Amino acid sequence: MGEVFACRDQFPSLRREVAGQPVAYLDGPGGTQVPQSVIDAISDYYKTSNANTHGLFAASRETDGVIYGARQALADLLGATDAMQISLGQNMTTMNFALARAFSRKLQPGDEVIVTKLDHDSNVAPWLTLERFGVVVKQVPVLESASLDMDAFKRLMTPQTKLVAVGYASNAVGTVNDIPLIRQWTREVGAQLVVDAVHFAPHGVIDVVTLDVDFLLCSVYKFFGPHIGVLYSKPGALDELVTDKVRPQLESAPEKIETGTLNHAALAGATAAVNFLASFGDVSALTRREKIISGMRRIYEYEHELARRLYQGLQDIPGVTVYGPPVGDVLRAPTVSFTLAGVTSDKVAEALGDQGIYVWNGDFYAMTLVKELGIESIGGLVRVGMAPYNTVEELERVLATVGSLASQAVQN
Repeated sequence: MGEVFACRDQFPSLRREVAGQPVAYLDGPGGTQVPQSVIDAISDYYKTSNANTHGLFAASRETDGVIYGARQALADLLGATDAMQISLGQNMTTMNFALARAFSRKLQPGDEVIVTKLDHDSNVAPWLTLERFGVVVKQVPVLESASLDMDAFKRLMTPQTKLVAVGYASNAVGTVNDIPLIRQWTREVGAQLVVDAVHFAPHGVIDVVTLDVDFLLCSVYKFFGPHIGVLYSKPGALDELVTDKVRPQLESAPEKIETGTLNHAALAGATAAVNFLASFGDVSALTRREKIISGMRRIYEYEHELARRLYQGLQDIPGVTVYGPPVGDVLRAPTVSFTLAGVTSDKVAEALGDQGIYVWNGDFYAMTLVKELGIESIGGLVRVGMAPYNTVEELERVLATVGSLASQAVQN
């Protein structure tokens, strides 16, 4: 536990104060804070190697190395066997729309795509665009427990199902989906699987080979880096698609889905972000991948102890409803979301923000889930996310503020 907590010293932003108190950055699901090592990597690139690619001079060759280095680092993070399975872009949403456009040239009218009502819209809206080409898009319903209705999911699978797009973890309530089981179902009907791992990647070990996914996406700014989107593609999967690209661009992965010049400085930061995660790992580990695995396990344990305290503490406050699976019982993301009877979510978030406690409120683009839960009228959820730099003391401040609001709501 102490090893993880010690990382706070590496984050310059944690020195900020609001209302005379240190800021509690519990907004990690919307984007984490950035350690000094990542800031330095971005700055150093601009200081020494700021040149475009494929030139016959030192700075350009160094940029080529930065790009390959980022691919390799992210391959290590995801368990990919080859750096060239990693495509890079502006953000996950942009890359997923590009992937959906490519699939629009492959799928036929009457083919079926399955999405879910639990997901962030970045893994729903791109696939809904295929309806204009005659593709049938089905949506998996959610249960009152804010988890997928897996029985309904299985019934939706047919021989016409060509692609399933599902989130690894809900960015709204922390529910982790059973990706191995869904992969088994897609194999049975010959469908491809696209996984949105944006919310899971900062908190748990991912192994794309074991999962056997066709495509997996994540975002570096959710795990201590800059705004970079990442697309893993199974060997051969991207090569089968017709993508939008300039004519000189390669016809093979990973470049064939990358449009324009990449953000080279940010890619230097992406490598530094992966190395930061690896720094939590066992010092005796021989490879970066081994360090990442052990480091992510330590992060998971630390974050979930914090989430458990908050989950239980919120349940003890009258009028609070906590959403998502109990912390500790099953695999989940350390994201705790709740509502307070008689108080809209924006009022709760504002009261916390006035105390220097940064949380999110609303639907977080998981708009269908919030609608299904019937909490649109109160502004959706209040979302608190754990990161390795968060502390028990910060959560006590959350509970004290929410408890005070609950008491005021009863009096009014």
